Amino acid sequence: MSASIEHNRAKALAQLIGDRASSTPRGIASVCSAHPLAIGAALQRGFAEDMPVLIEATCNQVNHEGGYTGMTPADFRRFVEGIAGNIGLPVSRIIFGGDHLGPNPWRALPAEEALQKAEAMVAAYVEAGFEKIHLDTSMGCAGEPAALPDELTAARAARLAGVAEDAAARSGRRPPVYVIGTEVPPPGGATHALDTLEVTRPDAARQTLAVHAAAFAKAGVEAALERVIGIVVQPGVEFGNENVAIYRPKRAQELSGALTHMPGLVFEAHSTDYQPAEALSALVDDGFAILKVGPGLTFALREALYGLDAIAAILDGPQPDSLTATMEMLMLENPGHWASHYPGSPAEQQLQRHYSYSDRIRYYWPDPRAEKAVDRLFARLDRDIPETLISQHLGRIYPLVAAGKVAPRSRALCLAAIDAALAPYYTATRAGNPDGETKWHR
Repeated sequence: MSASIEHNRAKALAQLIGDRASSTPRGIASVCSAHPLAIGAALQRGFAEDMPVLIEATCNQVNHEGGYTGMTPADFRRFVEGIAGNIGLPVSRIIFGGDHLGPNPWRALPAEEALQKAEAMVAAYVEAGFEKIHLDTSMGCAGEPAALPDELTAARAARLAGVAEDAAARSGRRPPVYVIGTEVPPPGGATHALDTLEVTRPDAARQTLAVHAAAFAKAGVEAALERVIGIVVQPGVEFGNENVAIYRPKRAQELSGALTHMPGLVFEAHSTDYQPAEALSALVDDGFAILKVGPGLTFALREALYGLDAIAAILDGPQPDSLTATMEMLMLENPGHWASHYPGSPAEQQLQRHYSYSDRIRYYWPDPRAEKAVDRLFARLDRDIPETLISQHLGRIYPLVAAGKVAPRSRALCLAAIDAALAPYYTATRAGNPDGETKWHR
């Protein structure tokens, strides 16, 4: 890596992290999830690593109207801080971010109406103390093409940045840092099989910065431009329902080199879920210092919960209200979160509902009936679980159980499963503490 890219990364991360760490890391994992166990695992990992934790809420999950979680930004912040309090992590170590903030939840509406809702959402995020704002205005609204011209995307982003700046001044909050982009992957991963992905061209990345600089100047929000720390680009990384596009550094070599012409900026890589550890390290090496992960964590959680469900059936016998049966019932009852994403025959759709990499099942965990089903499962397994069954049904974390690092208890096993998916991000991004280890005994 060139010295200029290294300097850019250090400067951008210093703006993001502030005084939360004694040394600047190589990068940072951005945990985009609203599930309490996923957030708890991320906070516990940050506590063990003595590192700040970046938790981001996505526009569809959390917005001023509640999102699919029913939480406003202020609600979400209190929710996360409550989990941190249970762990003992100082809330000052948490960085709150807003992901894909723009008209996406309301893109079926006319553009002006959708943008007004996006303005209200952005203001609510900033007023709640969210310090990292990803401005995503790349998608078309009613009557518009799916992908908008760069200039229009930038003008709308500048409009929302102005709202954010005003909200910070009005509420006495520190002005946020921003991430911009015009080649933004859809929230939650691709909806089609992945064959090849076109890596963002270096000139396109430079053009993104140039059009945003012009738009921010025209809107009178030059101060906000000075706090842009990153650009969303496509480095050739994505996941679909059934496969994952793995990062190949040679394909992104020219794109990485473009950072030498972007002082103080890094690239933000979306959809890094399911990337192997070496790919995550290579991404950070190449200047993709902010690594977004979300569905990969709840996929690991679902895997653990379903393993526990199978274990409960062995120990206590099959139950008609098992977790797996409950989740199938909920998804069939309300297909809106998966039907347009999972094509194929009924059997193929059933497979994807439960086991897809895109993890659309995550939208159903906040349902009270799902929460009760998880509680019932934990109650059924309120004892030490035999190691042999953990080996059979939770192979990802069995070695940790056998080594005494994870207690053979249901909640501890779930947290450890999520941490196993999250740990490679800390290996890739940490500057020190190479042996950072989290033990799960809850």
